[in-house]
Amino acid sequence: MKYLFSSLLLLSGLASLAQDTKTINQSGNPIFQGWYADPDAAIFNNKYWVYPTYSARYKEQVFLDAFSSDDLVKWKKHPHILDTAAVKWANKAMWAPAIVQKDKKYYLFFGANDIQSDKEIGGIGVAVADKPEGPYKDHLGKPLVDKFHNGAQPIDQFVFKDKDGQYYLIYGGWKHCNIAKLNKDFTGFLPFEDGTTFKEITPDNYVEGPYMFIRNGKYYFMWSEGGWTGPDYSVAYAVGDSPFGPFKRIGKILKQDAAIATGAGHHSVIINEKKGQYYIVYHRRPLSETDGNHRVTCIDEMKFDADGNILPVKITNEGVKAQKVK
Repeated sequence: MKYLFSSLLLLSGLASLAQDTKTINQSGNPIFQGWYADPDAAIFNNKYWVYPTYSARYKEQVFLDAFSSDDLVKWKKHPHILDTAAVKWANKAMWAPAIVQKDKKYYLFFGANDIQSDKEIGGIGVAVADKPEGPYKDHLGKPLVDKFHNGAQPIDQFVFKDKDGQYYLIYGGWKHCNIAKLNKDFTGFLPFEDGTTFKEITPDNYVEGPYMFIRNGKYYFMWSEGGWTGPDYSVAYAVGDSPFGPFKRIGKILKQDAAIATGAGHHSVIINEKKGQYYIVYHRRPLSETDGNHRVTCIDEMKFDADGNILPVKITNEGVKAQKVK
């Protein structure tokens, strides 16, 4: 009995050590605690940053938090980097932040108020700060986009920097996606050569949550499909030769796994160009949860085949291995 007890203690100690090692070397999923969704990820000053939606009832979504990490494993919370006290026209549904650094400033684009028509106040706003963690202040004192153009609800904004340094706003809900050329100080837009400001680039099955990046000279356009409260929420993509497409849908690369979680979608991508690594940061719903707002932020590796196609992502509980930016 004494030998059995000693063996159990040894096994227990080894299990504890293994858990500690995993905690140190593996991110685990979710990567931080709390109900968070629609994450936008970035690298600033050799740190990883994630800016998510606080996932709660619309009237409770009156602030945004951010999270930073040196290694994708240990995350620091930066609470209330922006809230409705700093944005007088916003009163609920602060959604899907998109972060970009330009000219030593940090610009945080966000949706607010979930407007259902052009008669309501709200849409896509911009806030600015001197540091990634804020505090952010309203850049315009009004929404940047406050109307429906080409049928796109003004939500789910993403800011894309092209190879020539031009910044574009890519956004849209209600199954329509627009692209618009931002001016230099992000206070408005520049018209395209044909005189239009908002061009529709909606691919087949698009619902919301656009994201774009360049790899080997090709433009990868990604988006979310399905309903955000349901298990069929997912991410698909297309590839084009310019940020305007045309984009023909290739297929889904992120979706639920009945053994892991449901509703995997609305993502962004961390690209470590020096190491050739791609990580998809997304939200999903734990199997134990039925509340639509009970979503958590997760991370997994994203890989490509020899032809440049994105391989289907296997969602995991383990997440990714510890990795410094450099």
